[in-house]
Amino acid sequence: MAFSAALAPAVAQATPPGATPGTEPDWVEPPAKVPKAPQGDPTRNLDTLFGALKVAPDETTAKAVENRIWAVWLASGSDTVNLLMARTKAAIDKDDHGLAIRLLDAIVEIKPDYVEGWNRRATVFFLKKDYAGALADLRQVLRREPRHFGALAGLGTIMQEIGDEKNALGAYRKALEVNPHLKGMADKVRSLGEKVEGRPI
Repeated sequence: MAFSAALAPAVAQATPPGATPGTEPDWVEPPAKVPKAPQGDPTRNLDTLFGALKVAPDETTAKAVENRIWAVWLASGSDTVNLLMARTKAAIDKDDHGLAIRLLDAIVEIKPDYVEGWNRRATVFFLKKDYAGALADLRQVLRREPRHFGALAGLGTIMQEIGDEKNALGAYRKALEVNPHLKGMADKVRSLGEKVEGRPI
């Protein structure tokens, strides 16, 4: 997804998360307990899981499939990366965002194709209110995995925060298309769609 260079100053002056009246920005996070990643080719597994997600008959089934998708994304295949990710989580839990960024810098350098390294760093940048940094990393995530509903939702959240409601709506719609059961997303699309495009006749 392309972004104008004019976004940079807008991002720098963005309202902090949660401060805009009438909005409830949030960030889609992986589950606290992730199931074991399925064996076999990750790309093929993801294709199968995303297909199952679209036709899930209920919220419980969809959530189980969603958690398995996160399991594939989080599986780095590297003991070093796994250790650094564990240390990153500990740093975030202690609100030591500077350390978390340094650890994630190392992760994306060691394994640049590991999507969750970029996604987690985008999350930390978001927590630091560094929206420019978060957007740059979300672009890296979506370049590698266009179906990453967490990154799409995060993109929409930031766009909405900086007042770009049209692009926010587009990102939310893509997130909902990929994951029709994504919690709260249908309501976001409906309310923002009415605001941006007006109520349907």
